[in-house]
Amino acid sequence: MKFFETSKQYSFKKSTYISLRWIGIVGQLIAVNFVYLILNFKFNFLISNLIIIFGVISNFYLIYVYKKTQLSDRSAFVFLLLDIIQLSTLLYLTGGIVNPFVIFLLIPSVFSSSNLSFKTNSLLVGLTGIAIIILTFYSKDLPSPLSEHYHVSPYYYFSIPIALMVALVFLNYFAMTFGSQSRLRKDALSKMEEVMAKEHELLSLGGQAAAAAHSLGTPLSTIKIIAQDLAKQLENNEVFKKDIELLNSQVERCIEILKRLSLNPVEEDDFIDKDLTVREYLSEIISSFREISNKNFVFNFDQDSNPKKITKSIEIVYGLRNFIGNANKFSRDKIFINLKSDSEMTEITIEDDGAGYPRDILPKIGEPYLKTSNLVEKSKAGLGLGLFIGKTLLEKNLASLNFRNSKTRSGAEVIISWRNSDLFNI
Repeated sequence: MKFFETSKQYSFKKSTYISLRWIGIVGQLIAVNFVYLILNFKFNFLISNLIIIFGVISNFYLIYVYKKTQLSDRSAFVFLLLDIIQLSTLLYLTGGIVNPFVIFLLIPSVFSSSNLSFKTNSLLVGLTGIAIIILTFYSKDLPSPLSEHYHVSPYYYFSIPIALMVALVFLNYFAMTFGSQSRLRKDALSKMEEVMAKEHELLSLGGQAAAAAHSLGTPLSTIKIIAQDLAKQLENNEVFKKDIELLNSQVERCIEILKRLSLNPVEEDDFIDKDLTVREYLSEIISSFREISNKNFVFNFDQDSNPKKITKSIEIVYGLRNFIGNANKFSRDKIFINLKSDSEMTEITIEDDGAGYPRDILPKIGEPYLKTSNLVEKSKAGLGLGLFIGKTLLEKNLASLNFRNSKTRSGAEVIISWRNSDLFNI
């Protein structure tokens, strides 16, 4: 069935589910046997215990036969359905809808709502609702002598299933909503951790790059000689002249980098390795974008801005790069970066001259996987993952962020600020 197509996103840990089922089974055994043996209430004691034993058998099946450590969407549906049927049957024998333990009938669907797919959960909610309706009209009496003294108005009697149905829909709606948000955030955080892991991996390549420098020297020299010969042969050819000049300049650049690595095998990237002022951080990041972008970066700063250096931080670098890169991506021509710093606060403002944030997602900026309802802007919009990563990294380093559309220009604006007491003690 197409309904049962599973996703890695929708599953939950088998051991956790088994533990929860044991708690439920033990609770059922205690309740049934206490009522019958201690309180001396009369009901179908033998069948009730057989139904509970069915739950025990299904749990042993999960432990010894079902080998996977995670329950898939389909498997979870089957076992949760068995839980609903088992508990409904037990309630049928012991009073139906007026049994106070009927509230536990909501647990399987609520449990699934934050872990399984919307279709699976909707089906479980529907089946739970059917079970409640059946128990309202068809069930055995409460265990005697309790049934002899229990008499209520029909208004009160039918208010019980109505209350249960309202609670079922209400609890599942909120659990599904928060479960969905939790999964998206977890996925986005995983991507962020992956990105940061790659950044740290790049830093560890210094030694490997130094070792490669000796091997790359010879082929680069060969490329340089060939490029020089081509330049002489095609010096009058305007079509290829600029390309060959660019090739020569890039070969020279590679040779210089390899020389530096050869002279100092433990050398790392100066920008990452040393402490810098905020102004130097921004200057280096802007320079890296100017090399790959044809847009105009306007960097303004106070001449007397705080000269104090901050401890190197890949997270701050990557967070700032994300916002500047985002401005570069969505701007038409210009990106404006302003730095203000005094004895108390340091503030960075990044603006662009693009279309700005869509109004419907502006209040949600910083959440992952945002989608605008505006059809015109939808084609230009991203997933919001870059903003989420940048925001999370900078807030982790004690920054405060404010997103809005620029009041002076047409584009988006992000204001990043630190208390100096926080920034210089990171």
